[in-house]
Amino acid sequence: MTSTPSSTVERAFQAALYAETDAALDTGASLLAADPAADAELARRGREFVATAWRRGWQPADVVRIVRRELDDVHVGLASALMRAQTPYDGPRGPRWTAQLEELTAEAAETAGATGTPPRTDRFSHATALLELYRLLLRLPALEPLDEPTRRAGSAPGAGPGSESRMLTRIRALLAKAEATGFPDEAEALSAKAQELMARHSIDEALLAARAPSPDTPGACRIGVEAPYEQAKAVLLDAVATANHCRAVWNEPLGFSTVVGFEADLEAVELLYTSLLVQATTAMTKAETAQRAGGRKRTKTFRQSFLAAYAHRIGTRLAAAAETQLTDDLLPVLASREVAVTAHTDHMFPETTTTRLRGVSDAAGWTEGAQAADRAQVGARPRLP
Repeated sequence: MTSTPSSTVERAFQAALYAETDAALDTGASLLAADPAADAELARRGREFVATAWRRGWQPADVVRIVRRELDDVHVGLASALMRAQTPYDGPRGPRWTAQLEELTAEAAETAGATGTPPRTDRFSHATALLELYRLLLRLPALEPLDEPTRRAGSAPGAGPGSESRMLTRIRALLAKAEATGFPDEAEALSAKAQELMARHSIDEALLAARAPSPDTPGACRIGVEAPYEQAKAVLLDAVATANHCRAVWNEPLGFSTVVGFEADLEAVELLYTSLLVQATTAMTKAETAQRAGGRKRTKTFRQSFLAAYAHRIGTRLAAAAETQLTDDLLPVLASREVAVTAHTDHMFPETTTTRLRGVSDAAGWTEGAQAADRAQVGARPRLP
């Protein structure tokens, strides 16, 4: 009986995809390495696994995140290539999805380097990596589908999800400067200005929605919340989301939070959370250096307590800052949007639980974290006109 490419792939999958042992994986990889004619069928089946992940609610950034966490860089490259190869077979996607694919393409070009070709491996190693990746893709659980937020008819061009409006470009530039400066006062001033612009941007969107006959509807995005100290990071993201009229639901096993809100607010949350996380890490490193200079060794509880205090204090200050932007005529608009966000969150996540922070027991870490939050963020803001 003559072996066909399809039968080779099937035998390799039966040996490797449903078994945990290295011996089974080696058997499958050996079959594939010995049959170059099976390469096209192997790639086609990989695209099928990607398409199945899309049907289960995953997006490109989600797949990259889980592959990077569970496997190695070579698997990330293979996953990126598969997702880009699947693109012509996909239906129309929204701007946020497109932006994720563009980022994958840019990363692939950077990895290829000046030669324009990706790193090469022997056939057995390549087949092994593919089977490890396929085994992970095969076992991905179903996620809540993320619908891109809908917009009013007649919205301005370039105002859709993922767009780089002039306002958001300015906010991003301010946060980048805040992250880069070594002067706490300057970081505070830049971050305060960025949050003020975020609030103005969100309020402008809300007022437009109030005047429009068909207002926007909420959408959602996923933001990675990576180990270590993921609990404290999830609390920080929740604080940023709440201050920007969004809701955050943390999926601890898969390492992300789903943020639900209107598009302008979602963009603000992504920007500010990323900036705060960079600033928190920088401040924590400096605080640890000072602790070590005083004779104390680095400890996990110091970092956990530092980030927990940072998140708590940032939440308090952001909430206070948001209050300064409220006016009597704006309250009904924001209340209506909050009801819509809450309803959308409850629809996506009918069952949620709360959790308590663990490992917050280091007094020095808590004090340093709270002080870092005071230095890094939200000074007094003028009321928006």
